[in-house]
Amino acid sequence: MPHSTPLITTIVGGLVLAFILGAIAVRLKLPPLIGYLFAGILAGPHTPGFTADGHLAQELAELGVILLMFGVGLHFSLKDLLSVKGIAVPGAIVQISVATLMGLGLSQLMHWSLGGGLLFGLALSVASTVVLIKALDDRQMVETGVGRIAVGWLIVEDLVMVAALVLIPALSGVLGGRGAEGGPSLWWVLGMTVVKVAAFVAIMLVFGRRIIPWILERVVYTGNRELFRLGVLACALGVAYGATALFGVSFALGAFFAGMVMAESEFSQRAADESLPLRDAFSVLFFVSVGMLFDPLSFLRDPWGVLGTTLIIVVGKSIAAYLIVRAFRHSKMTALTISASLAQIGEFSFILAGLGITQQIMPSEAQDLVLGGAILSILLNPLLFNLLDRYRSRSDDTPLPPGQPDPGV
Repeated sequence: MPHSTPLITTIVGGLVLAFILGAIAVRLKLPPLIGYLFAGILAGPHTPGFTADGHLAQELAELGVILLMFGVGLHFSLKDLLSVKGIAVPGAIVQISVATLMGLGLSQLMHWSLGGGLLFGLALSVASTVVLIKALDDRQMVETGVGRIAVGWLIVEDLVMVAALVLIPALSGVLGGRGAEGGPSLWWVLGMTVVKVAAFVAIMLVFGRRIIPWILERVVYTGNRELFRLGVLACALGVAYGATALFGVSFALGAFFAGMVMAESEFSQRAADESLPLRDAFSVLFFVSVGMLFDPLSFLRDPWGVLGTTLIIVVGKSIAAYLIVRAFRHSKMTALTISASLAQIGEFSFILAGLGITQQIMPSEAQDLVLGGAILSILLNPLLFNLLDRYRSRSDDTPLPPGQPDPGV
């Protein structure tokens, strides 16, 4: 029996490097997340020395996304989501549109095609689930008014990206890529996507909210803690996988609804506590996997392109989000917090860029720009929140406690 396998090597190497560099980052008074990203760069194929398996790292990172969104769902209810739909839905759609147009503008300066520019801008418009939730969770803001807005905004972005991933292959010819090869019509694809998402949501809200809490309560009565922990993980991972396999919904969205319906159980807090260690470990592997994708030489190949991409993500999106939130008459601190939360990109951006290149819509260098922008924006995001924390400490405009309406509304 071999003593080293790609899976074991990837987990051990990723976690050990993340621990060492995370500890160094903390020692330098930097967020540990920065150390995790540099651990990924060192473990990636673009630097000498140890190289982890990139494909396995990305799959392990997906587990982190699933568990993270499951944990968020445990603290949410349908009422919480509906309470912020008035700003989350139009806000997310307008912000996606603005960021897409900014990305299109940058692409035209680089003489890309119109379709490639639109897809590039779309990839820059969606925030990373892990980065956003981790930043809010570290500050105990997930269950506050601003946290609900941010999570609702994220769910809307998730739904838009699910639709985009389904529609892009059907629209490939129109966008300047390779034409669809005898596939179904655009309206058929769009209609089926809406039907599948609606069916998944309906099943979870009608049947899931009864069955999953019932299962959890039966397991609790056995008195076996290990079986309870296994039941929690089975529900989270099972629903997330089923959502993707049967309905074409993202893992993150499926896990969120699994957590939301499990919140109906009186043991939901215990479920959140039991899943916390695994969630933290796999979220670290997410940042390591992002670092592994990045080629540091891309800064030298196209420094202005990387800089422009990063400015769109960190500055352009932040300004757009701030103005949108203020337009809905929310407080200044709420607008600043939402802006900081969205000033990064992540997992969906990589998937969109990869799909655009596969469909020959985007040039190959677009992936380097997306990855470079992601790395820099994720590095800058904790620093933005640190600045926001300092500003908040000098201001009376503090985040809202759970259940309290925004006085700016």
